[in-house]
Amino acid sequence: MISSRYALPVAILLLLALIPTIIHSYLGLIKNDGRSVQKIKPVLGNFSSLPSNRKPGWGEDTFGSQDWFERIYKDEQGHSIRLFAARSYDHKRLYHHPELALSYAKDFSNKGLMVLPGQPEIPVNLFRGASRADMAAFVLLYEDNFIANPISHQIQDSLNLLLSARKPMTLFYIADDMAPDNIPFSQTSAASLLDKAIRDFMAQQIPPP
Repeated sequence: MISSRYALPVAILLLLALIPTIIHSYLGLIKNDGRSVQKIKPVLGNFSSLPSNRKPGWGEDTFGSQDWFERIYKDEQGHSIRLFAARSYDHKRLYHHPELALSYAKDFSNKGLMVLPGQPEIPVNLFRGASRADMAAFVLLYEDNFIANPISHQIQDSLNLLLSARKPMTLFYIADDMAPDNIPFSQTSAASLLDKAIRDFMAQQIPPP
C-alpha cells in the first residue's frame, strides 16, 4: 500500500506518463506545415521526368507516407536519375536504411556524409556500388532543419516529440545506376538534381497558422 503522503506525487507522475499516450494514440494530434513533396515540379532546370512504376500504395506501405512520389528524371543528354521523396510522421521508417527499400539488392558501401554544392548546411548520406557504377544518396529534413544524425536528433528531441503533436520528416532519395566513381559527388548530375528538388520544396509557401 502506498502511503497517503505519496499519493498525490504518484498520481501526478502517472498523469504525466499518460500524456504521450493520449496525444499520439487517442487524439492522434499532428501538425503539418502545408508543404507537399508532390508539389515538387516534374521539370527541374534541365531535368524532365516521368513517374516510375511504383504501385499507388507502395509509399504508405513502406514508409507510412501519404505524401510521396518517385520519378525518373532525365537531363538533356538522356541520362536517367531516379528521385524519391516522401513525408511521414513515422520518422524511423524514413531514416532507418531507406536504401534497403529504395535500392533493393544493390551492393552498396556507405561513404559517409557529404554536402550539397554551395549548401554546407545540407548533409547528404552517400552510397556507392561496390562492384558497379551505382550511386545513391539521401537527405533528411525536419522543421526546416537538415538532419545529419537522425538517431541523435530523435534522442535530443524526444521530450518534445512525446509532449507535442507529431510533425512530418521529409526524405529526399536519389539513385543513379550510371555514376562513374571517379567523379566527386558534388560534380554529379545526381547532386544537381537533388539540390534543385530540395530548393523547389523549400520554396513552397507555408500557410499562416
